[in-house]
Amino acid sequence: MNLQKFNILVAVALLSMIGVVVMQVYWVQNAVQLKEEQFSGSVSIAMKSVLNRILELNTDNTIKRLADDLPCNIGKTDITEAIPPRLLDSLLHVELGCMKIMKGYEYAVYNKMNNKIVIGNSKELTNEILFSEHQQSVEALFKPGSYYLSLFFPNQKSTVLKQLAGWVLLSAIFLLTVILSLWYTIYTVFRQKKLSEMKSDFINNMTHEFKTPISTISIAAEMLLKENVYRSEERTKKYALVILNENKRLQQQAEQVLQSATLENGAVRLKLEKSDIHRLLNKTVGNFELPIKELSGKIETYFNADPFEVFLDRMHMTNVFANLIENAIKYSTNPPEITITTNTRREGIAISISDKGIGIEKENQKLVFKNLFRVHTGDVHNVKGFGIGLFYVKKIVDMHGGKITLKSEPNKGSMFEVFLPFKNELKNEKHEHNDS
Repeated sequence: MNLQKFNILVAVALLSMIGVVVMQVYWVQNAVQLKEEQFSGSVSIAMKSVLNRILELNTDNTIKRLADDLPCNIGKTDITEAIPPRLLDSLLHVELGCMKIMKGYEYAVYNKMNNKIVIGNSKELTNEILFSEHQQSVEALFKPGSYYLSLFFPNQKSTVLKQLAGWVLLSAIFLLTVILSLWYTIYTVFRQKKLSEMKSDFINNMTHEFKTPISTISIAAEMLLKENVYRSEERTKKYALVILNENKRLQQQAEQVLQSATLENGAVRLKLEKSDIHRLLNKTVGNFELPIKELSGKIETYFNADPFEVFLDRMHMTNVFANLIENAIKYSTNPPEITITTNTRREGIAISISDKGIGIEKENQKLVFKNLFRVHTGDVHNVKGFGIGLFYVKKIVDMHGGKITLKSEPNKGSMFEVFLPFKNELKNEKHEHNDS
């Protein structure tokens, strides 16, 4: 799949996800609104039932008095006679309970003409009760018809939401799961795409790196077959030396690839020895005297560490410093200027290797230690390599219980600092420990 189609697919997936989120929010809002309407309907039914029950009781009492020939005044002059407060309170409790609304309500019977409350259970929420959405006229029980029964629920919103809490929470969990799954899928695809590009780049680089010495060996071997060459001892030695050198180069390149695979499998075996870090650095720097001289560059050393002995694997740590110095040389467009400094810290020794090369962009600084990663901008792309050197460096330093950090600015240079602790705590079980 090409990049354009892949980007379109990601955009469609994201738009679809946004659509699903919007629709889910819309349905949740609708569910809350319907639940509120259902709640209001239940309250209205309960209030009508209460008023009907009171009306039935009043009617029954009137009929009973007439049947017993008792003198009675059917007309009631006080609303509390038509609607007994205790009876109202009891009936509201029963009828609202039938609607599964057990508590959390305030009620009042008031005159709408003057907003005077005549019956009620609340003195603090007067305005809320007077302007509540749940009101019923009591004209059938008491005239004039300006009296109303009003109910107010202080926690109506939270009550409705609690009833929907389970479904809303479940919906949110499923929605979050889908969003995270989509994000992880896109992230994984991007990551796999990046790994695929890195591996392709690695294969291309490896093919190019191997092709050159193989071609050189092939040409040298053909020359040795010529009569005028193999009869000349000097020429024979010359081409044999070419074959030997190119063969060593191939072996080194193959060893780099094998080291990368071995490190990823965790099969490296360290041999720890108490070592003079300054002597090891001097020996490593000595191996680069000729390349530096040919490039008219220089390597300056400032050995300030004291004490300067730590437990380390000499071979692997030599490779670490050699990799860092080699990178400083390769990534310098001008004659290389490399500075190596050692300093003692409380728990170990810090070795910094800095250069004045092309530097590394900030977004690539966290990636340079990944296996097969190579920077693909500017002159860096033209430098040969497999992208496993810094991966090897970080793995070896980590296995020594140390730490490597990078500070770099484009066009100003880079500084790699390796910290090695005095008390070496290996992060790999396969090691040997010698005190020499």
